[in-house]
Amino acid sequence: MRQLRSAMAGVAAAGVFFAGAAFAQAEHAWSKEQRALTEDYIREEMPPGFQVVVAELEGAVFADASGKTLYSWPVMALRNANAGEMKGKPTCGDTVYKVNTGWMSPYPGGLELPEVETRPSCVGAWPPVLAAADAKPVGKWTIVDGPEGRKQWAYDGQALYTSVLDKQKGDVWGGTSTNLQHDGTGAVRWPVGPDRNLPAQFKVMSYAYGRLLTLQNEHAVYVFDGDAKGKLGCTAECLERFAPILAPERIQQRGEWTTVERSPGVKQWAYRGKPVYSYNLEEKFPSFQGAEEAGWHNVYTQLAPQFPKGFRITDTYTGQMLADSKGRTIYTYNCNDDAADQLDCSHPSQPQSYRLALCGKGDWKRCLETFPYLTAGPDEKSETHFWSIKYINPETGRWVEAGTAGALRVWAYRDRPVYLCGRDKKPGDYACDSWGEWSGIRNGFMGFWIRDAFGDNAI
Repeated sequence: MRQLRSAMAGVAAAGVFFAGAAFAQAEHAWSKEQRALTEDYIREEMPPGFQVVVAELEGAVFADASGKTLYSWPVMALRNANAGEMKGKPTCGDTVYKVNTGWMSPYPGGLELPEVETRPSCVGAWPPVLAAADAKPVGKWTIVDGPEGRKQWAYDGQALYTSVLDKQKGDVWGGTSTNLQHDGTGAVRWPVGPDRNLPAQFKVMSYAYGRLLTLQNEHAVYVFDGDAKGKLGCTAECLERFAPILAPERIQQRGEWTTVERSPGVKQWAYRGKPVYSYNLEEKFPSFQGAEEAGWHNVYTQLAPQFPKGFRITDTYTGQMLADSKGRTIYTYNCNDDAADQLDCSHPSQPQSYRLALCGKGDWKRCLETFPYLTAGPDEKSETHFWSIKYINPETGRWVEAGTAGALRVWAYRDRPVYLCGRDKKPGDYACDSWGEWSGIRNGFMGFWIRDAFGDNAI
C-alpha cells in the first residue's frame, strides 16, 4: 500500500486555513493572525446573564455569566434503548443511581456500579441552569419545568446545564461535539451554541486541526492555489475532479461568504475570498482525499490549539496519528457509564475502576505497563489551554499537586491524561487502537487519529 502523504499543511491565504502537502512544514507554520481568526456565528438576543464564548475546539458556545459553557443532553439511541432528554422534558435530577441499566453495556441491567459510594447524582455532575422567578423567554430561550420543581433554562427546547469539570471561561471539559462522529459513544452531553453564519449548503465539524468546513452531506470543501484574484484556475480537465460549489442565482453575500461568477449568471461560493469546491472522487466523508492533489487544500473555519512542540504526525498503514517526539502513537481514554444518567467516567476526578479493569484487571502497576501515561520532560511546557502538563498519582489515577510523592508529570488533552501503548514497538505502530468496549469508543482506548483513510476515526 502506498504511504499516505501528510494531510495537513499550514499554507494559508486570505484567512482561509488549508490542509495538504507535507505536515513537517505545517502545524506550527500558521501565523498568530491566522490562528486568531474565529468561526463566525449569527448574533441573536439572549436573556440577561448569558454570553457567547469562542471555545478553542468548538467555536462559539453559550456560557453563563461566569463564563461556564452550557450543555444539553438530547436523546440518543443506545444499543438496547434510548437515553437523554426529550425537548421540554428534563430528567436530570437528584437521584444517585447505583446499578447499570443494560441499555448500552453488553452486560445485563441491575449490576452494581463501581465506586457507587462516591457517585454523584446527575445534577451533582451537571448543575442545571436555573431561571429566576421573574425570568422571561427570549427567542429560542425558554423556561422548562425540571425535576424537584426546578425552573431551568432551555435552548431550542433542550434543557441547559453546566459541567463541574469546567473551571474557567472557554473550558469544554464536560463534553465535545467531536464525540458525535462515532456510533456507540452513548447519550453524551455536548456544548450548545448559536447557529454558524454559513449558507444553508454548508456545515462545520470539529477535528484535530480545527473546525472543518463540509457540505451538509459531509463532502469536504476545498480551495485551490490556482484561483488568483479575478481569474479562476480550475477549468477544463480540472473540473472532472473538482466541482465548483454553486450558489443560488439570487443570493446575498453574508459575512465571510461572497460569490464569484464562473460564467454569465452562474455563481460560485467563495469563503474568505477563495472559491470553494467539492471533490468528485471522494470515497468517504468527510475526507482529506482532495488535498492529495497538488495545490488543493481542505478548509477550516477556525484552527484548533497547536499540538505541543516536539509532537509529530506519523504515517501508519491506514492513516495518520499523533505521536510524541519519539514517534510513539498517543492514545486517549474514553468512558461513559451505563446508568440511567449516563455519566462520564474518563476524567481523573471520576471513577477509575473502569479504566483499571480494562488496562490491568484492576492492577494499577499493570496498567503502567500496558497503557503508560505520556510523561512530560522537565523542560517541556504547554503553550495552549487545551494541552496541559499536570501531576497524577499513578496508583489512584487522580490529579495531585506538584511535589506529591510518587506523582508523575504527564501530558493531558482536554484535562484528561494521554497514554502510550506497551505493545507498540516502533513509530507507526498502533496496536492498542480501539481497545475496549465498542471499539474503544464507549469504554476504552483509541489512538489520537489525525486521518483514518479507511475508517471513521478522527479526534
